[in-house]
Order: sequence, then structure tokens, then C-alpha cells
Amino acid sequence: MTDTQDHSRKGQDFEQALAQGDSAVAEFRTQRTLIDRVQHLLHDNPTLVPVIVLVLSLAVFGLVAGGRFFSPFNLGLIMQQVSIIGMLAAAQSLIIITAGIDLSVAAIMVLMSVIMGNLAVNLGWPTPLAILVGCAGGAAAGLMNGLLITKVRLPPFITTLGTWSIFFALNLWLSGAQSIRSQDIDAHAPLLKFFGRALPVGGAQITFGVLLTVAIFLGLWYLLNHTAWGRHVYAIGDDKEAAELAGIRTDRTLVSVYVLAGFVCAIAGWASIGRVGSISPQSFYEGNLQSITAVVIGGISLFGGRGSILGALFGALIVGVFQSGLRIAGVDVLWQVFAIGWLIIIAVAIDQWIRRVSA
Repeated sequence: MTDTQDHSRKGQDFEQALAQGDSAVAEFRTQRTLIDRVQHLLHDNPTLVPVIVLVLSLAVFGLVAGGRFFSPFNLGLIMQQVSIIGMLAAAQSLIIITAGIDLSVAAIMVLMSVIMGNLAVNLGWPTPLAILVGCAGGAAAGLMNGLLITKVRLPPFITTLGTWSIFFALNLWLSGAQSIRSQDIDAHAPLLKFFGRALPVGGAQITFGVLLTVAIFLGLWYLLNHTAWGRHVYAIGDDKEAAELAGIRTDRTLVSVYVLAGFVCAIAGWASIGRVGSISPQSFYEGNLQSITAVVIGGISLFGGRGSILGALFGALIVGVFQSGLRIAGVDVLWQVFAIGWLIIIAVAIDQWIRRVSA
């Protein structure tokens, strides 16, 4: 037998042995515990946490406060109370998703309401023109923040802390530290109160401001989840350097985020006039912290790149439900603030725990 025939026979024997062998491949399986599964579920669905908290809050306060809590009047009042802070939370969410923060959102909102009121009521401008100027001013304020952060390379926290003081000072200067009364608005520019008008729905009073808040959240949700711009925003928040290497123009996108946030704040300023009924340069003084509270409780990560903007809406509703439920139950305002503080701490702790999935 030649060497060639010998090699051929050995090859055939090897193939026959291989065919008769076990064809199973090695598998590596990790047994997930129930806690691991919950952790992964919450990581994949960041809005699920605030939804669960909201449902539990409604159930608990419904039992504690009784039928008064679920009365149509009270539920409508909760939605009215959270509408303005909800709009600020929508603007804040855009910034926080990029791993930034904006301490000037409430100051922009109040400044634009003062500008609208001064132009329409005190100077006699056509109300639609005054509103357009206010909206453009909000976008310009956001542009200022964005350029300072992207071009001057200042940290978002320091930048917006400084512009908060600037905008607040401008509020006092333009208004002379004086409020514009409700009667004057009714007489000269009733359109400024448009979003304070209510529609009766099953015994509840749903204002146009509530509908505007929902519309803003749905519009921003679509932009963030169904456009290339939205994917770029999340990419910047997740890893700005990696986003730049991927070809994303990070500075331009960041500026557009701040401009859009400023515009939303201006819209909130218009809506706030209808909600309050007057224009005060010192209104919504705690709006910055309240907007951040709604965002954090809503499951949007303060580290950026994770969370759904709809979560901020649920976060604002959770705060409103807690305040209303505790008030009806007769709890002192001091302990209402105490409870909200614990909500913030728990929300951040849950976010840290969920983020370990990707670590």
C-alpha cells in the first residue's frame, strides 16, 4: 500500500469517527436570580419604575385619604398643579439626558412671562407679537447657555448657576419688582391667560395648560426616540468622546438641546400666566429644584444617556400625588417636604443599582 492510499484511508476513518461523535457544542449558561431578572427588566424599561411608584402612590393615598383623594375635582387639581413644573421637567430632561444640568430653567420661564406681560400689557404691543418675542427670548437664553458650555467650555452646573442669577436680576429690573395684576391682563391681553381656561371632563377641570404639557412631552418623546437628532442626544449623554469619534457633531447638537429647552421654558412662561392669573418676577422660585426632582424621580439618570422623557412626566405626577395625598391626610407641609426628599434619595439609589447591569 502506498503512502497516498494510507493517508486516504486514515482520512476516511477520521471522517467516520467524527460523524459518529457527539455533535453537541459547549454551552455556557448563567443562572439569573429573581433580583437579577428584575434589575435587567428595569434597565431595559427605565419608565417602569416611576409608573410602578405612581400606581402604588395612588393606591396608598386612596386608602389613607379616602374618597376625597379620587374625587374628579382633586385629580384635576393635581394635574393643574404639576402642569407648569412638568413643562420645566421636560426642558430639564433634555439637558440631563446629555449628562448636563440646567439651574436656570425657572428663571428663563419667569423672565419670558415678564417680557410678554410688559410688551402686551404695559407697552400695548399686540399680544401674539409679545408671545413670539417671549418665545424667541427663551430660545436665545438657551442659546446663551449652550454657547457658554460648548465654546467657552464651562461646566453646565457653573454656567447655568451664573445665568440663573443673570436672568433673575433681569426679571426684577424689567418688572421693577412689581407684579402685573390679573385685572390688567384681562383688560389688555387676555390671550396671555389662554392656557388657564378649563374644560369640564367628568367633573374634573382640565385646563389647556394640562393638555399643552402632555403635548410637549409627546412631541419631545417622538424627537428623542424616532429621529437621528434624538439618537445623537442619547449618544452624547452616554459617552461624548465616543459620539465625536462616531462622527456626531456634539457641540452643535448640545447647542440645539439648550435652545429647545429654552424655547420650552418660554412656552411654560406663557402657560404659567394662565395658571397663576398674574405675572410676578418672583414666582416659581423653587422651579429649578422641583424640575430636577421630577426628572430624578422619573427614572432619568443624572449621569446621562439613559431614561425616557415620559418618566419626567410620571415623576411630576408622583410629586403632585404625594403632596395632595399628604395634604388631604392632614400631614404638615414640613413632613411633605421630608417625604419628597426621601423620594429623591431612593430614586437615585435605584438608578445606581440599575446602572450596574451595564457595568
